[in-house]
Amino acid sequence: MLNLLKKKFLKFLYLFFLGAISSYSLPPYNYFIINFFTFSLFFIFLFIEKKTSTNNKSFFKYGWFFGFGYFLCSLYWIAISLTFDESFKFLIPIAIILFPAFLAIFYGLITYLFSIFYSKNVVSTFFIFSILYGSIEFFRGSILTGFPWNLIAFSFSESIYFIQILSVIGTYSFNLICISLFTVPAIFILRKNRKEIIVCFFFIITSTGFLIFGNLKYNKFNTSVDIKNSFTIRAISPNISLDRFYSKQDELNIIQELISLSSPEKKEPTVFLWPEGVIPDSYLRDMNIYKELFSNNFGGDDLIIMGLNSVETKNSEKLIFNSMAVFNNKLDLIHSYNKINLVPFGEFTPFEKVLSLIGLKTVTNDYQSFSKGENQKALLIKNDKIEVKLLPLICYEIIYSHRLFNDKNFDYIINISEDGWFGNSIGPKQHFAHSIFRSIESGKYVIRSANNGISAIINPIGIIEEKVEFGTTGYVDFKESKILKPTLYMNYGDKIFFILILLYIFLIFSFKKITHE
Repeated sequence: MLNLLKKKFLKFLYLFFLGAISSYSLPPYNYFIINFFTFSLFFIFLFIEKKTSTNNKSFFKYGWFFGFGYFLCSLYWIAISLTFDESFKFLIPIAIILFPAFLAIFYGLITYLFSIFYSKNVVSTFFIFSILYGSIEFFRGSILTGFPWNLIAFSFSESIYFIQILSVIGTYSFNLICISLFTVPAIFILRKNRKEIIVCFFFIITSTGFLIFGNLKYNKFNTSVDIKNSFTIRAISPNISLDRFYSKQDELNIIQELISLSSPEKKEPTVFLWPEGVIPDSYLRDMNIYKELFSNNFGGDDLIIMGLNSVETKNSEKLIFNSMAVFNNKLDLIHSYNKINLVPFGEFTPFEKVLSLIGLKTVTNDYQSFSKGENQKALLIKNDKIEVKLLPLICYEIIYSHRLFNDKNFDYIINISEDGWFGNSIGPKQHFAHSIFRSIESGKYVIRSANNGISAIINPIGIIEEKVEFGTTGYVDFKESKILKPTLYMNYGDKIFFILILLYIFLIFSFKKITHE
């Protein structure tokens, strides 16, 4: 009995370490080569274990331990957001353990279903594993509010040629293929005949095709004509302390610091992009108290986009929104957008009426949950000298793909963020990597302004044209652009993912037939 428990413990420990090691393939490390070993060893373990075991419940635990190691080592930084408020500090050990433990349930579901659909044919089981893994990851990114963070596809966020295929198939389809690619060595090891090596060649050819496509797309983009805009978009990157939320800092000093960092010149029309939530005390409706300060510093053709809170009353209920507002230099409101994809426990408390009874509240404010905005739509920003249509994304919203492009008629994506909640950790770098994926998927420039984070101009093929490094202050200017046609993914979205799933099912039967001939 003791030997049996020891053997089980060693299995769980082995799978935990495979998952933990895989986490180093993600940004900012991007050691994607690791996954060829960890995923193949994971698959080989499951395949061999299923031959000798009929206990499907054990398979749930196998996936859970792999996922727990993966998420524990790649998402530990979430707990840093709880260090700014004394009343949250007791939750830090819970957050470090409980959140990865919850996400690991999805991986447990993958391996549990694997044990049910398992086939003795290596190739068939390989494709079943890929379908289950890719589909559950899609489910993870969609259920409830969704959390599509740290998909294994982000291992390639620095492999700029390879990820150009995102413009055709999108992140979830690419993630599915990455899972297969990383698991392919297992087929070579477990093969029973030469015909099974066909699958290995198939994915080698597919990967080569991605690289060729990426190289052609890269060259085509670089040889296309630059168009100079009649205005500048300037994304500001400050390092204003999060103490502004917990101690009464002088809001006027913060605004003056932002204006100084913006360096307005009044020579040419400029759209100034300020980060999320940098105004600590005033709601959107209160900003007119600074009207004279803005009119004295900004030109008549300038526009200022900033993140701040807004408040509305509906049916006698006070609603608070995390908003992005567009003002002219006289602080007249041109447009506003209320954030739609809110962060659970960061911006809203699920089951708030119940959980508030035990003292749980949101991390980013001390009064009540933010309310969800009504729709995601592009904003037409226009005055006598400026006309541009921008898709507004606030912070966390940049991590989604299939939800963002209902309104396809826009010029650029603007993303404002507050990354200070996660300190000097890998979190802000992981967050930034999503911007690269969104730019390629959409074929649009992403203009990002982050407080305590990375601000940048990212072009439609994912190249960072200008950047303010993490931990520094400054701004980036966007003046010239290249125009691309809407990407295939923009037009068809995740319909492509479901077509790819059907293709995988077809390949299961095709390769099964080949290996039996």
